[in-house]
Amino acid sequence: MSASAMELARAILLAPGGIAEEGLEKVFASLAHRALDDADLYFQYSRSEGFSLEEGVVKSGSHAIEQGVGVRTVRGERQGLAYSDEIAMPALLAAAEAARAIVHEQGEQRALVWRRRDTLALYPPVDPLASISNEEKIALLERVEAAVRDYDPRIVQVMASLSARFEAVLVMRLDGTMAADVRPLVRL
Repeated sequence: MSASAMELARAILLAPGGIAEEGLEKVFASLAHRALDDADLYFQYSRSEGFSLEEGVVKSGSHAIEQGVGVRTVRGERQGLAYSDEIAMPALLAAAEAARAIVHEQGEQRALVWRRRDTLALYPPVDPLASISNEEKIALLERVEAAVRDYDPRIVQVMASLSARFEAVLVMRLDGTMAADVRPLVRL
């Protein structure tokens, strides 16, 4: 059985940096004592890769990983935005401090109670990049090329490409709302 989007997003975004709910509560506590109207944390992880085959030869291959966390604070009409590429408590606390400083105003502290929000899963939380090996991906492109050439002998040039992207997003709000999404995408 596959993990839920929430479980998978937490495992990808929080666990590697050793971030637990208690740490997130500490971040929101540091934000809440400024009597903010709203605040949220937006965690995102994205991994992509691509292969292209031209005339039976792998012409290109690429791989990229991006990740980070954004902090947004709102007080009246003012917004504070801060970002870190590193998803770890020290970086998260520094980003929260920067976003908080932008809308600085003294106020009362709020209590935080997490409310997980179940979202409609539009697709299974599966990582398409990890589902098959690079060798299998190239073999798939070779089968595509062979099928196209077999379709019509007049076809003299075949170019095929395969790209995949996997994103995990976790959003947490000052009101305690927590939502996650996992987005797999494959193009052939």
